Amino acid sequence: MTTKAAERRAVHGSGKVYWKRLGSEVRRDRWLYLLLLPGLIYFIVFKYLPMFGIVIAFENYVPYSGVLGSQWVGLKWFQYFFKFPAWINYLSNTLILSLMNLVFYFPAPIILALLLNEMRNARIKKTLQTMLYVPHFISIVIVVSITFVMFGTSGIVYKLTEKLLGHTIPYMGSPDTFRWMIIGQTIWKETGWGTIIFLAALTNVDTQLYEAAMVDGAGRLRRLWHITLPAIRSTIVLMLILRMGSMLDTGYDHLILMANPLNRSASQTIDVFVYQQGIQQGQFSYASAIGLMKAVISVTLVVSSNKIAHMMGEQGLY
Repeated sequence: MTTKAAERRAVHGSGKVYWKRLGSEVRRDRWLYLLLLPGLIYFIVFKYLPMFGIVIAFENYVPYSGVLGSQWVGLKWFQYFFKFPAWINYLSNTLILSLMNLVFYFPAPIILALLLNEMRNARIKKTLQTMLYVPHFISIVIVVSITFVMFGTSGIVYKLTEKLLGHTIPYMGSPDTFRWMIIGQTIWKETGWGTIIFLAALTNVDTQLYEAAMVDGAGRLRRLWHITLPAIRSTIVLMLILRMGSMLDTGYDHLILMANPLNRSASQTIDVFVYQQGIQQGQFSYASAIGLMKAVISVTLVVSSNKIAHMMGEQGLY
């Protein structure tokens, strides 16, 4: 009994020491914690508290009755979605656009960052970076409007194509070209902004490695392959894992703005379907169930890709 009592006192004492040390650290770095507070409040209010609303995915939600007063229906809306004849079309369009984004858009900031890193003139480099960042701040509505002006039936690209090829290409009205237009807009708008993280990672590369490689006779491509890319590999893996979390996010606003009756077969994705059911038709429970299902798949993709990264010897996200 004496031994157990001593152990309890030791545990209690170590706990007091821990909380005392934690309190002193908080007091010491109080201004840093104060800076952390607005971001913490934002995530609690806009990310965690709304999770309570997930319960309406399992209810026949009626706004008048409220979340707690609506009828519980279990998995009804999930079953209803899979019984919907066109759900395969929505899912396939989502996966195609997501894979195209992964293959064509994800490497674009990496390649552009590597090209900018090779520039030796600092003034030109900064000017180019500024110009490449600007499209990120342009509204997607403006981007789509510019696209219609250039690629529409009266646009300069449409007419130039007709003169050069002898026939027209329905850029805005064909399901075959619709996806490429979406990917092209995304690359133009977000590639420059995406280089920020990779350029920051490139600043940590030891310049002595480049000097040693040059002494050994390594050319620019060999230095890029054997020094630069391995140095930012962990950053690339981390961004890829985060990208897997938004794999199924295609952006309903972008697709709705670009959609028309001629390309509708390619523009109907899960995000668009959620918008149509939830906002336009007021089926909040149905839309919430589909959104919850998409969120579960996204979390599964993040966890799986993080596990694969660990198996390959990378640090991963956590």
